[in-house]
Amino acid sequence: MHKKTSPLEVLESKERVNVCAPMVRYSKLPFRELCLKYNVDICYTPMILADVFKNSDFARYSDFTTNQADDPVVIQFAASNGKDLADAAELAAPYVGGIDINCGCPQKWAFQEHIGSFLMTEPETVRDMIRQVKNRVNIPCSIKIRVHPDLRDTEEFVRRAESVGVDFLTVHGRTRKQRSTEPVNFDGIKLVKETASVPVIANGSIFSLQDADEMYERTGVNGVMSARGLLQNPALFAGYEQTPWECIEDYVRLALGYGTNTFIFHHHLMFMFEDIMSKAEKKSFNTLSSIPAILDHLESRWGLDVSRLV
Repeated sequence: MHKKTSPLEVLESKERVNVCAPMVRYSKLPFRELCLKYNVDICYTPMILADVFKNSDFARYSDFTTNQADDPVVIQFAASNGKDLADAAELAAPYVGGIDINCGCPQKWAFQEHIGSFLMTEPETVRDMIRQVKNRVNIPCSIKIRVHPDLRDTEEFVRRAESVGVDFLTVHGRTRKQRSTEPVNFDGIKLVKETASVPVIANGSIFSLQDADEMYERTGVNGVMSARGLLQNPALFAGYEQTPWECIEDYVRLALGYGTNTFIFHHHLMFMFEDIMSKAEKKSFNTLSSIPAILDHLESRWGLDVSRLV
């Protein structure tokens, strides 16, 4: 496998960088390849548990597959200590352009396992993690964080991460306890950008190019990351207001080619059709429980020509 592009190179060579967020279950290989076709510059894998990844061949092959087209790609790990993280990073490093540490997952189970947003309360643990990864691999190491309720804590957290050589970072403009319906804290993101001397990517409520423009204007960040926005419209960074039909065709081709399971195949299409299908059609589409049934529906209702795609 050829060496993957460093995300740092992309961040340093472009004024605006479009990023596909790490999404549990969803930001897998077929979807990453799709996004790269529609003006996404860097893709993240789903969050992967470092201890499971390092201990299990099965987990490695089921959690992370890649190929030459999957580039630039950053693998995101969740870990509670530097050793597990560095062990996993060393195994993944030959196949990715960067290692990211998840310090932002707000789910209760993650907090109880001392991973994800729990780490926002443990700046010294995060410093040790960055240090251990940097000692073991020679590709960039980044962190994905959230803002604290008191932004002075966020400022201090960023300074500590920089002191041990973090290469870039992503900040989600909400605290751990805020819902995704609450407004993003632009001032918090801007403060991170002004505090850090490394590139900063902003995350939170990016559903259109206008949202991305506003984020750049109000915070001065180097890149913008989208999760739910790209799920609903993988072509959003290419300027489309809703998922274009050719993007849906591309996804079907990639998903069938890579052998995506029914659950994920169905869910991706449900997201993409969110703004396109009528309520009544959505109801019947949501009950489909096999890939042949989904393809039949797309052929009869939308004129999909499966024979042309496979």
